[in-house]
Amino acid sequence: MVRTTAGVTAAAVGTFVYAAGIERRHWTLRNVTLPVLPSGANPLRILHISDLHMLPGQRSKQRWVAALDELEPDLVVNTGDNLAHPKAVPAVLAALGPLLSRPGVFVFGSNDYYGPKPKNPARYLMPQGRKKRIHGVRLPWRDLRAALIERGWLDLTHSRQTLRIGEQRTLLAGVDDPHLRRDRYERIKGQASADTTLRIGLTHSPEPWVLDNFAADGYDVVFAGHTHGGQLRVPGFGALVTNCNLDRTRARGASRWGARMWLHVSAGLGTSPYAPVRFACPPEASLVTLVPQDTAPAPRGRRRTSAPFKARSDVR
Repeated sequence: MVRTTAGVTAAAVGTFVYAAGIERRHWTLRNVTLPVLPSGANPLRILHISDLHMLPGQRSKQRWVAALDELEPDLVVNTGDNLAHPKAVPAVLAALGPLLSRPGVFVFGSNDYYGPKPKNPARYLMPQGRKKRIHGVRLPWRDLRAALIERGWLDLTHSRQTLRIGEQRTLLAGVDDPHLRRDRYERIKGQASADTTLRIGLTHSPEPWVLDNFAADGYDVVFAGHTHGGQLRVPGFGALVTNCNLDRTRARGASRWGARMWLHVSAGLGTSPYAPVRFACPPEASLVTLVPQDTAPAPRGRRRTSAPFKARSDVR
């Protein structure tokens, strides 16, 4: 009995050390292909970044994200929760630095507006409707927004913008964070014009009611974050929770939503400083390649771990 208890304790301690000390810094690039473009179109490369939860001293994360510029994306999509500290804006800008010279769009999440606070981990297992929102100190999101806009990125919070990305006349639209019930989809509601060939939506939290609205308006793909991929996953089972009303099977990666729309949920690159662990769910950014709809069925997402991008790929 003593040996069994000691073995269980050792396994638990080893798992925690791995989750807190190794995996949460195991920066990973996920490659995904989605068939959404018109026939004959050239592929578009979209870099999806989410949930940085940046602290001022996280130099490794900053260097890794900055190196993603080597991928030469056609568009950078940022789905929020960039900040985890009142003084983290310079660190976020250092991470995004080279990417800010490329076309980019963003919406914010709850941890851009409010700092993290210590919470009972058991709260994440509670039904969403029974959770009381706990806000920390106000964060300097306006400073971050101003810096991103100054560099040319578009704030899609309750905004619709039409851009030419590669060959595609693209409608882009987003909502404020549904996790805080700040979403007002009626402000962007409506079908795209007939000459628009690609429709992209953004939301921080992938709440089903928001996704249903995007699908009803004919969007091709919606990008979201917030879930951290579950953050703690059980091999063979997947995410235990999503921290929203999305079902846990969609906690990370690409999935269909409705008859024609794709949803891509990023597992994100950070954690709350009060829960600095990841297990079976490394921090990630995603390179999402859009290809013509008549291309062969989209492969499952592939991950590449990197320094930044030289290790082998493996099917998730």
